[in-house]
Amino acid sequence: MSMSRGNSPETERRAPLTRERVLRTAVELADEAGAASVTMRRLAEQLGVEPMSLYYHLPNKEAILDGIVDLVFREVEESAGAFDDGGGSNESGAPSETPDVDATWKASLRARILAARRVMLRHPWVPALLESRSGLGLAQARYVDTVVGTLRSGGLPYDLIHHAMHALGSRMFGFSQELGDDAGAGDASDSDAFAQMAEQVPNLAAMLAVVAHDDPDSTLGWCDDQFEFEFGLDLILDGLERQHARTA
Repeated sequence: MSMSRGNSPETERRAPLTRERVLRTAVELADEAGAASVTMRRLAEQLGVEPMSLYYHLPNKEAILDGIVDLVFREVEESAGAFDDGGGSNESGAPSETPDVDATWKASLRARILAARRVMLRHPWVPALLESRSGLGLAQARYVDTVVGTLRSGGLPYDLIHHAMHALGSRMFGFSQELGDDAGAGDASDSDAFAQMAEQVPNLAAMLAVVAHDDPDSTLGWCDDQFEFEFGLDLILDGLERQHARTA
C-alpha cells in the first residue's frame, strides 16, 4: 500500500476529512521530517483545516502515532502478500496441531521479512517509533501471527517457535536493533579520536578500522545495512532449521 502523492494540495484540501486521510498525511509528514514532526498543528496546516477538526477522527497524538504504525503494517501486508501463512487449520478455523509440513517455510519467511524491510526502508522513522508503542496494532499483530504460522507450517513445534521469535526480535519486522548509535561507534577518519579509542578498546578499534558500511540506501542504522541484515537473518533461519531437524 504505497503512499500516493498524486493529488495537488488544492485537491487534498477539497477532499473530505477522514481518519484515513489524516493518517496518510501523517505518514507523509513523517517520511519528510521524521515522526517528531507529526503534531496536531502541523497536520492541520498540511490538511488545510483547524486543529480541532482532527480530534473528531483521532483523539490525540498518540492515537495518530498508533494509526500510522498500523498503516505502515498494512503496507507491509500488501508488499508481502496477504497475511495468510497456509499453516493449516482445522474445520473450526483454529490452528491445526498437526499441519501439513511445508518444505518451503524458510524461503517463505525470508521473503516475507525482506518484503517488510523494503517497506521499512521507505519509512525509516518506523523502527524508532515502534520502540515507543505499548502494544501491537491489528495489522502488526496479523503480521506476527503470520510469522508464527509460517514457522508452524514447517512443522516447528510451538516451543521452538517461541524461541525463534526471541531470536528474530526486531529482525522479524525488517530491521535489526542497533547496539549503539553511529556517534559512539568511532570514526577511523578522525585520527586523534580513533587513536584515543584504540588505547582503551583495542579489539573494537581494530575491527572498526577495517569495517565499512557503504550502502546508505539500504541502511536503517549504522550497522543495519542490507548485507548485515540478510547475514543475520540467514544465520537464524539456518539455525532454526538445524535445531528442528535434531528434535524432529
